[in-house]
Amino acid sequence: MFEYELHRIRTAELIREAERYRLGREALRGRRVARRAARESEGGGRDHGHDRHRSRRVPRTA
Repeated sequence: MFEYELHRIRTAELIREAERYRLGREALRGRRVARRAARESEGGGRDHGHDRHRSRRVPRTA
């Protein structure tokens, strides 16, 4: 009977751990969606930082 109780305790622990993991992933996904929505409402599109620097390059002269 003792092994059965240990098994039930461990199973309950694993279920709680999985739930915490799912909640963490859900919160992370929510933050990403919020950042994306804020970025789209501010800039209105695909204005990435690295694109701006590329357009300012001056060609090298020999």
